[in-house]
Amino acid sequence: MSIRGFRSLADVEFSELGEVTVLIGANGSGKSNVIRFFEMLSWMLRSQKLEEFVARQGGADDQLFMGNRVTPRMEADIRLAVPGGVNQYSFTLSYGAPDRFVFTEEQMRFSRHEIEGEAPLRSLGSGHTEARIHSAARGQFADVNETTARVVRRLLQDCGTFQFHDTSAGSSMKQRWDMSDNRGLRSDGGNIAAVLLRLQDDYPDRFEWVQENIRRVLPSFDQFVLEEEHGRVFLRWRSAASDKTFGAHLTSDGSLRFFALVTLLNLPPEMLPSVALIDEPELGLHPAAVTLVGSMIDSVASHCQVIVATQSPQLVNCFGLDEIVVMELQESRTVACRRSRDEYERWLDQDYTTGDLWQMNLLGGRP
Repeated sequence: MSIRGFRSLADVEFSELGEVTVLIGANGSGKSNVIRFFEMLSWMLRSQKLEEFVARQGGADDQLFMGNRVTPRMEADIRLAVPGGVNQYSFTLSYGAPDRFVFTEEQMRFSRHEIEGEAPLRSLGSGHTEARIHSAARGQFADVNETTARVVRRLLQDCGTFQFHDTSAGSSMKQRWDMSDNRGLRSDGGNIAAVLLRLQDDYPDRFEWVQENIRRVLPSFDQFVLEEEHGRVFLRWRSAASDKTFGAHLTSDGSLRFFALVTLLNLPPEMLPSVALIDEPELGLHPAAVTLVGSMIDSVASHCQVIVATQSPQLVNCFGLDEIVVMELQESRTVACRRSRDEYERWLDQDYTTGDLWQMNLLGGRP
């Protein structure tokens, strides 16, 4: 994918993304902006609420690199590989009054592997304020393949962003939740109790994996206690030291985030997104828990492409140089680059880890 003009991502290209991609870099280097870009896509393609997303994020001017006077438009090009070929979706959002975006380009195509060259891009027009791919998926554009539009929309809708940072008193994870909201974990983990209840009923082995992984880090944890009350369920768990049960409101912030991460990374394939983007999963976790999260990310990547933004050397240690993208800020612009293993062979041969190389500032990405 290439992104031009979105916040600090003035002109960034990510190529050959594998099963796992780990974004590292200093604070403010643009790691989270990659996550926010996909969050914008989610609002744009799942609920047709691009205008609402932009308003909630401070307006269109705040989404453009250095503002609209420097960058009057944002451009994106995304390619999604499937067994038969490559789907491509590209768009340009130009600044318009009053502080909003207008599509000045929206295109797509599907190019088959067995046909030499790429298929022609099909335009969905310009001047609209919400994505027209939904209309194309309903066959409302004569020169746009309806099936291609449906597939592209589904693939992009199935990219999930996850950030479990909010563990405040008003956090969604601490509220009673509709037990039927259990098809997958929400981006903030708010429906964790409903998802765990579904695992307990329909996937008991997965449910036990979740509990066993939690016990490896939290010896005081015995098991979840999930009871439906009038169609809603509340996150509770029992202590290993007594019969007392604890609600989410009595659970430490780090433990609550760990519950959400372990649940996400142990979901059955049919409950996972096709691409999971996880922002700073290490927040508030013990180093041993971070290492365990790294191993679970590596395991789940066989079913779900994972992109992680992190500051943690312990998490970086879990992955190879070919899986790491270094993000740095140069003149307010995010620059993303990979490092060749050949450059660091003598360090790696002496048992230095990737996390060591980052802490020593040999990889870059440090303040």
